[in-house]
This record gives sequence, structure tokens and C-alpha cells, in this order.
Amino acid sequence: MFQALSLPVLMGAFAVAVVVTWVAGLSLAKSTAVLSDRLHLGQAIGGLLLLAVATNLPEIAITFSAASNGEMELAVGNLLGGIAIQTVVLVALDAAGGKGPSLTSRASSLELVLEGILVVAVLAVAVMGAQMPAGDGAVSVVVAPALIFVIWAAGVWLMMKARHGLPWQAIEQAGGGSGQAASATPSGADSARPGLWRAVGTFSIAGLATLLAGVVLERTGTAIADRVGLSGVIFGATVLAAATSLPELSTGIASIRMKDYRLAISDIFGGNAFLPVLLLPAALISGQAGLPLAGAGTVLLAALGVLLTGVYMVGLVLRPRKKLLGLGVDSWLVLAFYALGVAALALIPVTP
Repeated sequence: MFQALSLPVLMGAFAVAVVVTWVAGLSLAKSTAVLSDRLHLGQAIGGLLLLAVATNLPEIAITFSAASNGEMELAVGNLLGGIAIQTVVLVALDAAGGKGPSLTSRASSLELVLEGILVVAVLAVAVMGAQMPAGDGAVSVVVAPALIFVIWAAGVWLMMKARHGLPWQAIEQAGGGSGQAASATPSGADSARPGLWRAVGTFSIAGLATLLAGVVLERTGTAIADRVGLSGVIFGATVLAAATSLPELSTGIASIRMKDYRLAISDIFGGNAFLPVLLLPAALISGQAGLPLAGAGTVLLAALGVLLTGVYMVGLVLRPRKKLLGLGVDSWLVLAFYALGVAALALIPVTP
């Protein structure tokens, strides 16, 4: 459908989808904050369970469509290939915070560190699964995706438990430096927020808009790349990955404006931990072992996602307050590592 459109029409549709994604993302962030309050989830869990799923609806649709058509290589690449650029979104959110402490200093909490560990764990299993030989048996098809799902579910359970009290929380609160106040709801804001059902309706409509706009972004972006002759691997790892990360960017900036710093980071970490979980339903739909079909570029980007997540986890623990040219030290390191990763990606030969 989109391949038949002219380049100006494709660029216009791409621009409209960008605007829709941005506006929907702002609504998602606000409604998620309300739902987290009303359902007593907390910002970190709300970002992990609600916002992360909603902002990744385009990836979910693309994955299920590819799996139903037997294109598991595309499904795996879609799930694992964009995690690195989604982590780089935190660099933009750090800059959006303006003057003052860095993003990780403002949002620091054990729950976010646990989310980062969860991202590293599921990506580590995914990378290991990609090294296994492909097979047709049921065990080879589902063993690695099933393990990813179990690790993710266990991680969510641990984070839910962490909300009800941890041994070091009393010390942290006594010191007054947890960043809790920074990410908590501003005084008096709760009474001004809409009710539960209104938030559910807003969340649902914004999620649907994000889904439709995300699919348009992916399809028009691919068509534009074909027209202008860009390398598919480079385009996918940069321009297209950035475009499909717009929901995370818009919701993150909205969270920064509301001073929900934990929600901003939790959306990114939560989405990165959730996407590999979709490998299980994709494998069941297609009947194929998807991870062994992952290309070298996809594995490189997944490993890069582990590295970038690790950098921000260190930032959440050490909490560097000072910024250099508008960014925290951890954000500058993430930018440098991502640039090196894209350069390495360009060196991987493209297989026909």
C-alpha cells in the first residue's frame, strides 16, 4: 500500500504520524500517572506495567503480524533491535530536565535499579538463545522465550514486593536523599487529577492512537528508506528506531514536566524488559524458533542495549548530580557507546 505512494505523500504521512504519536504520548503519561495513583501502583510499577506496554503497541502489532506470516526473523529484529535506541531516549529526557541535577540523580530508587537488572537478565537470555541452533522441536521453539517470560514475571513480582518495604529504605528516608519527593505527585495535584474511569478512557484512546500512528511510522519510514536508497540496517537502527521510539520520548517529556522522574525512566526500562517477552507468543504463533534466526546486527544491538542499561544503572546508584553541557556524565557515556555501536553495525556485512 505505502510503497505505491509518492515520496512527498509518504513524508507527509510520516509527519502526521509523528504529531499524532507525540500528542497521544502526552495523554498516556498523564493518564498513567492518574492510574498509578488510583490503583496504588507507584510510578515505577505504573511505568513497567501500563506505560511501557502502551508505548510499545506498534512493536506488538508488527511482531504479531510478522509471526503470523512466518517472518520470525523480522519479528525478532523488531523486538530486540530497537532496545538500544529506546535507552538513548533517556539522554533526551536528561536534557529536557533543564538545569539542576541529572535525571538519574533525581529519579534514583531501588525499584528502577531492579528494573534495569530485569532488562539485563532478559536480554542476556535472548542473546544466549540467538546462539543456539535452530530446530523444529517444541523444546527448541519455546525454551528460551519461555525462560524470558518466567524471568520477567519473577522480576515484576519482586518489584511489587519492593514497594512494600525494603531493609535499606528506612536509612534512605532518614538521609532524605532518595529522590522520592522529586518523583512523587506535587502537593495538591492529586485532587486536581481526573477520576479513574476518565483516566482509563483517555489511556485506551491514546493507546489506540499510538498503535495506529506507530504502524504508519514504520511502514512509511521503510518506504522512504527504499526510495532514497538508505541502507536498511543503518536506517532501521537510527531513523526508523528513533521514529518508533517517539511514544517513549513524548511520554517521557510529559513525565519530566510533571516531575515524575521515576515514571520517565520506568517507561524505558519497563518497555525494554517487556519487548523480549513477546518472543514467546510470537514463537507459538509461527511454530518457529525465532531467536536462532536473529542476525548479527540484531544481536549486536541487543548486547548494546545491555551495555547502555548498565551505564544508567550505575548512574541510579551513584547519582551524579552535576551536568556537563546539559547532560549527566552517564548520558554522555551512553551517547558515546551508542555511536560506537552504530559504527560497528555498519561494519557487519549484509547477507543477501
